[in-house]
Amino acid sequence: MMALTEELVAGAARHVAGGTSVEYQGASIDLAPPWRRVTMAELVAEKLPQFDFFALREADGGSDAASGGEGLAAARAAAQAAGVAGAGEAPSLGELLALCFEELCEPELVQPTFVLDHPTEVSPLAKPHRTRPGVTERFELFAVGRELANAFSELTDPVDQRARFEAQAAKKAAGDEEACGVDEDFLTALEHGMPPTGGLGIGIDRLVMLLTDSPSIKDVIAFPLLRPEGQPAPKE
Repeated sequence: MMALTEELVAGAARHVAGGTSVEYQGASIDLAPPWRRVTMAELVAEKLPQFDFFALREADGGSDAASGGEGLAAARAAAQAAGVAGAGEAPSLGELLALCFEELCEPELVQPTFVLDHPTEVSPLAKPHRTRPGVTERFELFAVGRELANAFSELTDPVDQRARFEAQAAKKAAGDEEACGVDEDFLTALEHGMPPTGGLGIGIDRLVMLLTDSPSIKDVIAFPLLRPEGQPAPKE
């Protein structure tokens, strides 16, 4: 799937820009494959050496669930010292890892980079990693400090999927606007059987921004939502 993503994006660059080197807002971006591949835990550890995700997870008993163990406490302290907003309220190591990545690492991913092995807690539809506990078989592509693609091995276990949905529903009930609910129709389909499946989503608008050196997504959307002419801007 990563090779397919490289071929699609590099091929688009060749057709649009005449090659795999493009300029974006003054930065030279090299889209020639292969691209860097690095895990989320490795990127966060580069910024916070004290945050060894797998070691701290084992220290807390090796569970994906929310925990008040010493590992989570140590990771929270390191993240707070680094200025990560909301670190003290992160309910689990996986969610704290994702938060630290977004705050400390994502803006610095200028050249195309595949970020691998996202925590289970923030990947409700992805299959558990077959060799690394606590993470999933998922990657995201980042360039110029923003996400361009998201892909993962689909979770095909209906029991595991129901538990993930129920955890998401609890977050939604607690006010998390990005969390999903329990999809009974999807669970019924999984119970009937689903073959091994992988999915890939590429943000076409963000890719067009990159290839055309457009600073705003409004510049590349064919039919952006605009307020009627003469109508004042809404008050914030």
